[in-house]
Amino acid sequence: MTDLIEVKKSTDFLQAAIDVQAERGKQYDAPDGTRSMAKTVQAFNAITGHHLTEAEGWLLMQIVKDVRQWQNPDKFHEDSALDGVAYASLKAEALAAGGAQ
Repeated sequence: MTDLIEVKKSTDFLQAAIDVQAERGKQYDAPDGTRSMAKTVQAFNAITGHHLTEAEGWLLMQIVKDVRQWQNPDKFHEDSALDGVAYASLKAEALAAGGAQ
């Protein structure tokens, strides 16, 4: 008997990203809900003299996950895919809030 593997749909990844973000937010965000990327890019900019925005910080994290996936493209890395979806949404949030400036 062959076991069928259920292929996840895009909405499955979106819902999983929502769930993961909510859980990680409880673990890592400030009590008022402030995310850590703004402070992260501020620290990076202070150290390097660069001028990354919050949205660019999320873009960098999304790229890290994409690079990890494509290091071995014959093997699906669900964690990298899920995190890529989450980082894309965080990047969109930062851009919508003016984070590209």
